[in-house]
Amino acid sequence: MTESSDLRMKRMPLNHGGGHIPALGFGTLIPDPAVTITATRGALEAGFRHFDCAERYRNEREVGEALQAGLVAGGIAREDIFVTTKLWNSNHRPERVEPAFEASLDRLRLNYLDLYLIHTPFAFQPGEEQDPRDQNGNVVYDHGVTLLDIWRAMESLVDHGRCRAIGLSDVGLNELFPLYEAAKIKPAVVQVESHPYLPETDLLEFCKEKRIVLLAFAPLGHGTRPGPLEDPVITAIAARVGKTPAQVLLAWAVQRGTALLTTPRSAARARENFDISALPEDALDEIKGIQVRQRFNEVVKTGSPGFIARGS
Repeated sequence: MTESSDLRMKRMPLNHGGGHIPALGFGTLIPDPAVTITATRGALEAGFRHFDCAERYRNEREVGEALQAGLVAGGIAREDIFVTTKLWNSNHRPERVEPAFEASLDRLRLNYLDLYLIHTPFAFQPGEEQDPRDQNGNVVYDHGVTLLDIWRAMESLVDHGRCRAIGLSDVGLNELFPLYEAAKIKPAVVQVESHPYLPETDLLEFCKEKRIVLLAFAPLGHGTRPGPLEDPVITAIAARVGKTPAQVLLAWAVQRGTALLTTPRSAARARENFDISALPEDALDEIKGIQVRQRFNEVVKTGSPGFIARGS
C-alpha cells in the first residue's frame, strides 16, 4: 500500500463498539437540497465512506436519498459506510433525545447510526423552533438541563443497540473533561473546528490520551479569504509537492492524528479532496510553525451555528 492510499483509506479505531471511523469525512452542511443530493453522490463516487449529517442542517432526507441511491448504484454495502448525525440544542431534554434520534434515522432511511453527537453543549428552549429567540433577538436557553443529563440519554441509545457510538461537538476541554470522568460510555468522537490557524493542540493531546477521535471541521478554513488556503506557507508547500493547497491542508490534518470533514460540492472537487498523499516531515514542521490564530465559527461561545444563516 502506498503512502497516498494510506491516508485516503485510513480508518481510526473507536473506543466503544469496536468500530472504525474513516479519517476522510464528507460534511453535509449544504443549504441547497438539490446540491446536497448531487454532492453526496459525488463524494460517495469519489471514495468517501464517512458522511457527517445533522438535524440542524435540515437536509437529512436528501442525504438519505443520495446515500440509498449511491449504495445501490455502486454495489456498496451499508456496513461499508460510516454515518453520523447530531442532536440539536432544542432537543436536549432527556425525554426528547430518543424521539429526535428516531426522527433523524427515519429521514436518513437507516436502521442504525454509526455515531450520534451532541451538536453543541448549549441547551436551547425545547420545542420545534431550532433557533428560539426572545423579543430582543437573544437566544432563549434552557437552564434546566445539564450536559450530563443529555449524555445519560445518549448512553441509553447505545444500550438499545441502534447507535454504535456517541460523542460531542463544539466543546472545549472545560466541558469534555468532567463529562469524560462521569460518563459510563466514554465519548468516542469530539468534533471541533481545527486547521493550522486553530490547531487545538491541548484538546488533541487529551483526545489521543483517552483514545477519543478528534474530528476536525472547517479544515480548509471554511473558504474564508484570507485563510489557510491562501497562507504563504501552505501555498509554497503545495507548489513544492505538486498538490493543491486544499490537499496539503487535508493531508496535514490526517497526519497529525485527526479525522476531518470537508464539503466539496462538485464531483471534481470531491475527487481532489479525496486524492491526498503524505507530506514530508519538513512540510509538517513548517505548518506547525504557522503563527496565525483565528477561529472562523463562534458556535463554541453561544451554541448558535456560525456557518448556518439565522432562521434557516
